[in-house]
Amino acid sequence: MSNQEVSASGIPIYRHEAKEREIDFAAGDEQAIARITAHVEQHIGPVANVFHEIVSDLVHIDILFVPPTPQRNYHTLVTCGMSNRPMTVPEGAENFRFAELMLCLPPSWPMSEEAFRNEEHYWPVRMLKMLARLPHEYGTWLYHAHTIPNGDPAEPYARNTKLAGMLVELPTIVDDLHAFFTLNMEPDKDVHFFSLIPLYAEEMDLKLSKGTEALRVKLDQAGVNEVVQLDRKNVAKKKLFGLF
Repeated sequence: MSNQEVSASGIPIYRHEAKEREIDFAAGDEQAIARITAHVEQHIGPVANVFHEIVSDLVHIDILFVPPTPQRNYHTLVTCGMSNRPMTVPEGAENFRFAELMLCLPPSWPMSEEAFRNEEHYWPVRMLKMLARLPHEYGTWLYHAHTIPNGDPAEPYARNTKLAGMLVELPTIVDDLHAFFTLNMEPDKDVHFFSLIPLYAEEMDLKLSKGTEALRVKLDQAGVNEVVQLDRKNVAKKKLFGLF
């Protein structure tokens, strides 16, 4: 369950409260995995590996991995399994009950099993799994323009970055957004693919105080998208002498 507040800009703030329960073991849906994998390969590129989940609670979340290409020079990670259950959406948003998430990493990012033993390399995968499970665990939803801090208060994901939250956005790395964004799985089940944009705590505060559009303008001006930049400019911080 979640408690709702409202920010200075009128944006709803949800604070999720954990509840004690037994683990609800979940298995993967082979047909859904095949459909989502084919969709990713059609619009992004060949899936070279799948980071499988061994024990799953509520939904079985795998991560599809598409390596860099000359055209898309970054690693692409896409969740597969978040859409196995519907999210709890507000009235009027029933068409957005099913979603998957995507994040990209620079080509130099270590992607081996050995590298993932280091949290500084593994945190994007951990974060994708956590956010894909969050709506089902707390009876909520993720949608365009939602921000999710890493804790309350927000803390950096790892020691190698000060990034501390995510903005849910429409993908920017695909050639045909309309075709990629929606995958019709069944007559009454459309799965929507959202990108995640890593944010600093101050940028999430800017959104809450000034609104989503104010943050989006600054991110666009700085060329920020779903490709992780560990030490990029913080667009919510002023430079010396009060200049942006």
